[in-house]
This record gives sequence, structure tokens and C-alpha cells, in this order.
Amino acid sequence: MAKMTKRELSAHLEQEIQSALGYKDGKLTEQRSDALDRYYGKKYGNEQEGRSQIVTRDVADVIEWIMPSLMKIFTSGDQVVKFEPQGPEDVEMAKQSTDYVNYVIMRQNPGFHIIYQWFKDALLQKNGVIKHYWDDSSETLREEYKNLTEEEFMALLMDDNVDVKEHTEIISEEGAPASHDVVVNRTYEDGQVRIEPVPPEEFLIDKYAKTIDTARFVAHRVKRTKSELIEQGYPKSKIENVFSNDEADHKAERLSRFSHEQDNSPEGDIDDGVWVTECYLRVDFDNDGIAELRKVTKVGDELLDNEAVDSVPFSSLTPIPMPHKFYGLSIYDLISDLQLIKTTLMRNLLDNMYLTNNGRYEVVEGQANLDDLMTSRPGGIVRVRTPGAVNPLGTPQLDANSFNMLGYLDSIREERTGVSKNSMGLSEGGLKSHQTATGVGQVMTAAQQKIELIARIFAETGMKDLANSVYMLVQKFEKPEKIVRLNNRWTTLYPHEWKEKLDCVAQVGLGFGNKDMNLMHLGRLSQTIQMIAQHPQAGMLLKPKNIYNLVAEQIKAMGMKNVDDFITDPGDQDIQQKQGPSPEEQAKQMEAQLKAEEIKVKLQKIQQESAIKQKEMQLEADIAAQDLELKRQEASVDMQIKAQELEIKKAELALKQQELVLEREQERAVKIGN
Repeated sequence: MAKMTKRELSAHLEQEIQSALGYKDGKLTEQRSDALDRYYGKKYGNEQEGRSQIVTRDVADVIEWIMPSLMKIFTSGDQVVKFEPQGPEDVEMAKQSTDYVNYVIMRQNPGFHIIYQWFKDALLQKNGVIKHYWDDSSETLREEYKNLTEEEFMALLMDDNVDVKEHTEIISEEGAPASHDVVVNRTYEDGQVRIEPVPPEEFLIDKYAKTIDTARFVAHRVKRTKSELIEQGYPKSKIENVFSNDEADHKAERLSRFSHEQDNSPEGDIDDGVWVTECYLRVDFDNDGIAELRKVTKVGDELLDNEAVDSVPFSSLTPIPMPHKFYGLSIYDLISDLQLIKTTLMRNLLDNMYLTNNGRYEVVEGQANLDDLMTSRPGGIVRVRTPGAVNPLGTPQLDANSFNMLGYLDSIREERTGVSKNSMGLSEGGLKSHQTATGVGQVMTAAQQKIELIARIFAETGMKDLANSVYMLVQKFEKPEKIVRLNNRWTTLYPHEWKEKLDCVAQVGLGFGNKDMNLMHLGRLSQTIQMIAQHPQAGMLLKPKNIYNLVAEQIKAMGMKNVDDFITDPGDQDIQQKQGPSPEEQAKQMEAQLKAEEIKVKLQKIQQESAIKQKEMQLEADIAAQDLELKRQEASVDMQIKAQELEIKKAELALKQQELVLEREQERAVKIGN
């Protein structure tokens, strides 16, 4: 059967977007916008001139007291999440995945900042949402090299990630090899997992959705400039002609977010942008009768992306989940009515105090100086013509129950949220009413139950989903062999060899409620075990594993999460002694041996090549010396030959001289004879 046409897909997508926008921008947006207003202490709009306009900050107070407890639970240790092995063969893999997933969340990404925003969005605006995806975008950096040799320059040219921008060849006048000065643009293509908090107003979801994984439609809607889209790699031809309908710019929540600032126009810097909606929907695109999950990016009427995907890159959490609904309840939902009532009471109390200190008067007309009366100052006088012309009007005092009402409202807030004076910090009165450590511990434990329930909900929903998503991304996209510094040592990871997500269970390390009480119970248990150890038959009841478990629990109760840093599990030693190395460890040992052999062979080869080069250099030196000696000998022979030739020439000259003398004497004798 034929696939859906672009027009059909675009129409279906627009219908889903508008449905989600209508759901979000209805009562939900109104509630979340009001939550921001209450957090910032914005006025209600019913204020009267000349009356108190105070606004209490109960929503902000409760959230800001809950946040430190949550952040301490999730970020105070080295491990935000933990993967546990399912069998002895998974121990090393589970440890590596735990270390690296935590490294990705907390170090490779600004983990603390992300988790803080994520949690606060949930506490304030029902649900907090984060986005996690693999970012394979490249980064280009300008690099400059000086005095490169010919070999180094050629190696640089052979790198496919290098684009030469400037090149200067420097030729030496003395005949030395030329050098090179080069300026290049180097592209780095190493990808990584990105984690980003998503503002609630930018997140869209099917109104009938229960979870993100089962939702029919999920989207991230944000405004971008055309330049940003082109920079991200989208075709310029598709981007230039798109437009965005500003009438659909629903930004009530965003305006509320910035309403406390002087500049309350957050969209002013991107007014010329377009709405980009990154959609994840389940649709039967190929008309096979089965809906598949697809990612479609829509800008105006253009569809930029259309591809099948495995999962939705969002994780959500809410402090108070509601059954069969995606959106839960926030802290604002619990105490917004209390903040309104307290604000009304505080305004009445302050108005009463103002009237008491600056009361009203009855004045006999024409019998008192009104300027004196209107000028209120300590020791001031009011001139009157008739005694009793000015009389104060009585101001009814508020009933003492009004102050009791404020205390009652605080008690309701404590019951709803678990945030009390004792959990914020024990007051003198609290210490006096609960003199014993046990009593204080009971009060603290009761106050922390709701906060710890929120922490457990966050752990079992959003945090666990985040850990599993990061695990899947690393396993799918990370390099087959990755070297990274974990726990202060360089570690080689093989993410592609990790097992599937279901083979490892993510656990989030939470506190144990009242740690003092836990330590007290563990101390008593330790005393009991010491008494048992003195019994002649203690070996039947106590094993090294039992002692290890007790000490491990004590270490955990003290806030130390890495038990293995302090004590060694005897069970691990027994398994290693009985079973020896695991198959994975054996494979890695064999691989290490093979690498060692390869290194040894390479080293031998290098040594052989070096020896050969040394011999060649020595041979060249010997040949050069022999050539020099031969040339010296040739020069000596040449000199001897030249000397002999000179002697011969001298002898020939002397002979010629003798012949000449003889001829002259003969000529003279002839002349005399005649």
C-alpha cells in the first residue's frame, strides 16, 4: 500500500498540535501561570488604594524548603543512579555502566543545574520535563602550526577533518630542508549525550496521555530564528519561505515567568523567529495497519524531518502523581488557597494596626484647625476654639482568634506538605516539648515522610527513566572503545558490549529516613552480634557475609555510599576463588595479552629497524672514510707523478743544454779548421 503523502502527514500533524495546544492553553496554562505569580508574590489584582497590599509567599517558602532536602538526597554522593548486576558475569559491566552514566549526567552535562530546574518545575508547575538525546554536531576550531617538517605537513594534509586556510613555505638559505607555517580549521566530530531542561510551556502532549512512553503525541515547541535553523543543517530553500502565525503565540506562562522583572517581554529578541515543533507521534505512515513511532519536525507548513525512531527523548516527573493522568499535582495546588487566605488575614491585621496607630477623629466643624489635625507628629498640638471639638473615633480590635487562625493555617500547610518548623530547623519550643532524642527523632521522621515520598516518586519515575535513557544512548551511539577518566583513573570502556537495558536494573540511592535512628538500631544490632560471637557455637549463626552486611549498612547510614571503598565483600572473594576469572575477564585478559604481544612485536620491529639503520649509518661512515683515504692516496700518487715528471723535464732540459754546448763547440772547431 502507498505511504501517507506529505500533505496528509502535515494535516494529521497540525491536528495533533492544535489539540495539544488547546489542552495546554486552557485551564492548565491558567493554573501554571498563577503558580508562577504566587511564587513571585505577584499581587492578586483585588488590591485597594490606601489599604495593605501585602502578599504572603507560602508557595515559595515551602518549595524552597523542600528543594535542599531533595538536592541532598540525589546529588550529595558520587552516584546519582546505580546499575546492579543480574549475575556474576555482569559485575564489571554494571560497575562500568554505573560510573559512566553518572559521569555523563553530572560531569559531561551540568547535572546539578539540570536536576535543580527539573525538580523545581515539578514542585511548582505540576510536571518537570527534561530532554535527552545524542548530539553528533561537529565543532570547528582554528589551529595554527609553526615550523612543521615536510613529513608533518604531509600528515596534516592527509587528515580528512583538516581544512588548510593559510600556508607559508619557509626555505632556508643554507640548503636546509624547508619548513611550513600552517593555519587550519579542524573539525571535531565526537558526539555526546545532551541533557536539557524543557520549560513547561514548550512541552506538548496528547491530552489523553498517561505517560510519555505510551502517549500518542509528544512535542517540543520552541521559537527559533531562521539563521539558527540553517546553521543546524536544514536546507536554506525550505527555511527562507516559512512563516509563523503570531496569533498562535500562546505565551501566558512565559510572561508570568518574567513578570517580576522590569522587562517582561521575553520573546522580544526573537520576534522574527518561527515556531519549530519537534513532534514524536504514533502514526501508520506506511499504511501497513500498524502505527509506528516517528519523529517529524514542522516549521510553518514545511516538514523538515520525517524518520522512524525507537523512543521519545523526554523524561517527566511530578511530586504527586494522579492515577491514569499524565499531569499530577504540584505544591502550588496544595497550598495556593492557604496563601490567599493568609494574604487576606495579613492585610486585615496590617490595616487594623495602621488604623490603631493613625486613627480617625470626629471634629466639630469650624471649631478646630484642620491643618494642625492633618499634620501628625510626636508632641504636636491641635488648636481648637471649643474644648472637646476633636475626639478620636474608636478602632475595633481584632479578635485574638485572628492570630490563632494564622497558626491554624500553618498547621494545615504542614500537614499537606510535610514542611514544618521542626523540619526547617528545630526551634527552642520544639526542643523543650520533645526533650529526648527519640522524641525529636519521631517528630523529624513524621515531618520528613511526605518529602521522602516525593523523593521516592522522583527516583522511581523520572530519575530511573533518565538513567535508562542515557544507558541506551551510550550503548547505541558511543565509540566502540572509549577511554575516560572515572574515579580518578583512566578506564577503557566498551559500551557496545554492554547488555540490553533490561539486563540491568537502575537503583536510585535515597536516604534512610532518620539516619540517627538507623545508626542507633544498627549499634544495638552490633552489640547483639558481638554477644553471639562469644558463644561457642557462634559459627553456626554468623558468617563473614553477615558481618559485612552489618558494617555496610552502618557505612550507608553514615552517608557513605561507596561501601567498597572501606570494606571488601567476602562473597566476591569466594566467587573469585571458586570460579576464577569470568569469561569477560578472561577475554579481556586474552585481549590484553594479545595487545602486549603486538606491542612486543612492534618494539622488536622498531629495534630491528633501528639496528639496521645503525648498521647502514656505520657502513656509510666506513665507505666515506675509505673514499677519503683513497682520495688522499690518489692525491699522493698524483704528487709523486708530478714530481717525477718535473725531474724528467729537468733532465731533458739539461740534456738539451749539453747538446747545444756540443753543437757550438763543433761549429767553432770547424771554423778554426778552415
